[in-house]
Amino acid sequence: MSEIEIIDRSEFIRNIKWNADGLAPAVIQDRNDGTVLMLGYMNEQSLNLTFSKRKVTFWSRSRQSLWTKGETSGNFLELVDIFYDCDGDAILIKADPKGPTCHTGKRSCFSWKSD
Repeated sequence: MSEIEIIDRSEFIRNIKWNADGLAPAVIQDRNDGTVLMLGYMNEQSLNLTFSKRKVTFWSRSRQSLWTKGETSGNFLELVDIFYDCDGDAILIKADPKGPTCHTGKRSCFSWKSD
């Protein structure tokens, strides 16, 4: 029996438990090797846009606006699969990255570690 349950888009969105600011964290993972590329925040509108455009779209907490990853750099994150966790308060997106994800030019925003 599969551990994955497939549900329709509207039920998926209804099941997300948005925080007090109407946001949920979204972990972005490379579809090919599972590398964690970045963490962003989504609201219902950015999640709907991600589904419809098939390009990962976030809510920028600093700019207070929507932004699609790659809209200025061309380094889009194309949606492959999308999941939420058992509590419904975090989103996992498997994406096909079209270039480096981090604004520093690195493949992943998680490129530094402690010794």
